[in-house]
Amino acid sequence: MAAELTAAQLRAYDGSDPSKPIYVSVRGKVYDVTSGRGFYGPGGAYAVFAGREASRALGKMSKDDADVSGDLSGLSDKELGVLADWETKFQAKYPVVARLTE
Repeated sequence: MAAELTAAQLRAYDGSDPSKPIYVSVRGKVYDVTSGRGFYGPGGAYAVFAGREASRALGKMSKDDADVSGDLSGLSDKELGVLADWETKFQAKYPVVARLTE
């Protein structure tokens, strides 16, 4: 993991520019999900997460734009467990390329 990205910098990796990779952040770790472009790229089922910190939305199993954030406050134990499952899936499938900073 060589880099740090701010949330504003992360937004540049949302799949809208086909020459750039697609990144999604989960619990502050930025994953290169480009190999899943069909899911995370424009028009994909999870495109709302591309270029963003998606922890809250993943835990809530929500694609609501308002839930796409790193704010975990108020999540139930069950939702935190769902997030942990997602995090395990990301770790197994995609490389970590950066850490999200404030």
